[in-house]
Amino acid sequence: MAEIKNCAIFYVSDGTAITAETVGRSLITQFTGINFIEKRLAFINNVETAQAAADLIKNTPSDYQRLVINTVVDIELRKIIHSAGGLKLDPFNRLLRRIEKNLGVKSDPGVGRTHGMLDSTSYNARIEATNFALSHDDGVNLNLQKADLILLGVSRSGKTPTCLYLALHYGLKAANYPITDEDLERMKLPDDVMMHKQKLFGLTIDPFRLSQIRSERRPNSRYAALKKCQMEVSDAEVIYHRNQIPFLNTTLTSIEEISGKIMIALDLNKRLY
Repeated sequence: MAEIKNCAIFYVSDGTAITAETVGRSLITQFTGINFIEKRLAFINNVETAQAAADLIKNTPSDYQRLVINTVVDIELRKIIHSAGGLKLDPFNRLLRRIEKNLGVKSDPGVGRTHGMLDSTSYNARIEATNFALSHDDGVNLNLQKADLILLGVSRSGKTPTCLYLALHYGLKAANYPITDEDLERMKLPDDVMMHKQKLFGLTIDPFRLSQIRSERRPNSRYAALKKCQMEVSDAEVIYHRNQIPFLNTTLTSIEEISGKIMIALDLNKRLY
């Protein structure tokens, strides 16, 4: 059988398509040497949008295999999507059938529930957590009593994006504090931070990578110099060790993985979707 070089993958959903895309990307990362072209087809919730999606899938260039990951709930709309051909994966529907069989009850499918606003409490909690992360970014606000966790790290070590991810995906109020030159000289964190020791988690990073990141922001500066980056990272890790603060190297780690490991280390339960 000839090796497939090109594949068009379609994430089809009656909602945001985030679930289909998450499943699909988890699968295609297991393959190398394939040129994947990805297309998100969201809010396919009537015959017209379903037919338009099917037409788009049908018109895929002939030198591409077609892979369709479909989480549309409505049976008739699914049939329209499936008529487009290609390899069809319907993980949501298949799993629902198995769960129904195991529980002995029928599901009550609804459009867009996974990432929708039907649960206003969940949605509002995520928004509140996001606002908290933004207002407690980079040590701007040291009123940390309401924080679920506090990320530490030298500048550009990944604190802000991780805090926002934790807020948006888990509804966690994540603050962050940048370890400053003054902290490194004293080899001590401020009392306002240390009083919340049980909430602290440190981030570290390879100095070479840190220098690259900082150079994009301030090229040819002392801030981005490799020697300074090496010193800052080394001293920050000493502070972590001295205070028994758990920490993680973010160099080759995705935000998703960083967040998961932080939650395990601090024993934080996933709150939201």
